[in-house]
Amino acid sequence: MDPITLAVLKGRLEQIADEMDATLFRSAFNPIIAEAHDASHGLYHAETGETLVQGKSGLPIFVGVMAFAVKAVIDKAARDGDLAEGDVYIFNDPYDGGTHLSDFKLVRPFFHRGRLFCHLASVGHWHDVGGNVPGNYNPVATECFQEGFYVPPVKLFVKGELRRDIVAILQANSRLPGSVYGDLAGQINALDLGARRLAALLDEAGTDTVAAALAELKARAAAMMRASIAELPDGTYSAEDWLDNDGVVDAPLRIGLDVTIAGGEMVLDFSRTAPACAGPVNISRSTAIASCYVALKHVFTDVPANSGVLEPVRIVIPEGSLLAVRAPKPVGGYTETILRVIDAVFVALSQAAPERVGAAAYGTINALSLAGHRRDGRRWVMFSFFGGGHGGHPGGDGLNHGNAPISTATIPPLEILEAAYPVAFKEWALRPDSGGPGRNRGGLGAIYEIELLEERADVFLFGERGRHPPPGVVGGSPAACNRFLFPADGGRREPPMTSKMVGLSLRRGQTVRLETPGGGGYGPADARDPERVAEDVRLGYVTATAALRDYHVTLDAAGHVDAAATATLRGKP
Repeated sequence: MDPITLAVLKGRLEQIADEMDATLFRSAFNPIIAEAHDASHGLYHAETGETLVQGKSGLPIFVGVMAFAVKAVIDKAARDGDLAEGDVYIFNDPYDGGTHLSDFKLVRPFFHRGRLFCHLASVGHWHDVGGNVPGNYNPVATECFQEGFYVPPVKLFVKGELRRDIVAILQANSRLPGSVYGDLAGQINALDLGARRLAALLDEAGTDTVAAALAELKARAAAMMRASIAELPDGTYSAEDWLDNDGVVDAPLRIGLDVTIAGGEMVLDFSRTAPACAGPVNISRSTAIASCYVALKHVFTDVPANSGVLEPVRIVIPEGSLLAVRAPKPVGGYTETILRVIDAVFVALSQAAPERVGAAAYGTINALSLAGHRRDGRRWVMFSFFGGGHGGHPGGDGLNHGNAPISTATIPPLEILEAAYPVAFKEWALRPDSGGPGRNRGGLGAIYEIELLEERADVFLFGERGRHPPPGVVGGSPAACNRFLFPADGGRREPPMTSKMVGLSLRRGQTVRLETPGGGGYGPADARDPERVAEDVRLGYVTATAALRDYHVTLDAAGHVDAAATATLRGKP
């Protein structure tokens, strides 16, 4: 296909997915979708379920897992033998479809002129789907049934007719049935819009031409990925990182990775990873593969986002690993584990391609849930995730207070959270000295202090990086660890599990406090220009004490660099 036609069709197809994203973001009822954009849409292969096109505003982690979700629908339709135009499937199976029970997937087989062309799919994080903990991040779950209600692939629409009994069941199993209804309606409308836009494109350009363009885009992605891998030096590069604990047993869990590069092929071998655990930091194989996809796309940024990315990559995940569990193993905290997988890929590939790879980001979404009843008896559930620093990288310092690299989502604004829930943020600020020291400093984490305005609330936290800080690369230093503080005995305490907490009750006027990690540093801290360190101190990013301790930079009373003293500290004449 000529490159101009291919580029035009690529843009048109991506625009369809982008419009589907925008439709849901603007109509969803819960802030996790409407404000934080924890959702995604795309087009998937009619027979294999492979990713063809995905919107640029949704979560990248969904690119990989939704291919497995669509394949689960394809397999069910084949078994049942009743696929028809106008059908739409719904489910939240985290094992075949990936991620966790909060993420509801809708898959719509798309027919054009009576013939199945592809599948349109929508996934969004619903605010509450039952389970033991409001918001569903249950850090002490030992089976998936304690995390929410489990829905296998079922038909939501049959030949275009909505099954209202299914909707009633979904609403009845949520603490927030109105939110469920609104988010579901938004996803349905997003699929409707996608179907209209795709039908118009096929009518205009022709089914065969668009199909050829999709095949060409996949082939080009695979070829570009092979060429990019071939530019790296052959060899095996290893990394390991740790989860604090699984929320049930207070012992660290290893994510071990060996990356082997040979020509244009790459093997990601996780055989040294810990076995499946009792608590909810397990993930399914599909989720693990998707997190590898996201990590590789961060490194090989020019490769188009479709299934061709993984064609020259083999991923080894042994059965029984915490990266390949089946039902009913708990998987609610999947976000923490996939962030550790991404960090391990970054650290390993930094040894082969330091000019391409940044240090680890803060590595936890700090899923915090506050829940209670208002004075009039209405239930409220505040579930949100919180930001931290990104790693220093070859081109500069890491981003301050960003979202996790699994997504392009945003941190919900405090104005939205305060308007929606009976809380007040007493502090929302950057956390000094939280970024990992390096030639290029890690970005800063944040401080959040949240006051309860209602009579009482239950509090639950599911975090990580409380004991194992985000690592630096290429000689950079690790960032600060995560901290959570809650009121106790007239003062403040940290959770026994460091980063996970259940059973905490707040009274009006009491606060909880999060101090999130920064990103790891890139390159040795002694290689950072002293004037940049001085600027960090002036901005409040780094204290004078840390400038001296970590960067070996001495500042005078006015904050200027003492060149002679600094040279002596750094061992220079």
